[in-house]
Amino acid sequence: MATPNYGYEKRQKELAKKKKKEDKLRQKAERKLGLPADDEPEDGNSPVDPPAAADPDQNRPG
Repeated sequence: MATPNYGYEKRQKELAKKKKKEDKLRQKAERKLGLPADDEPEDGNSPVDPPAAADPDQNRPG
């Protein structure tokens, strides 16, 4: 039976940790700059603030 390569496992764990940290810092910087994140739609269609509901007086007839 082969012996476990603990050095390799440790290096892979460190690389994964470093990548996760870099991704987190990148996402934080994007939020700070106001850029859309990868998982948000970039076409501007936001269900939170529809333009028709912005001013209810504007939609009244008369």
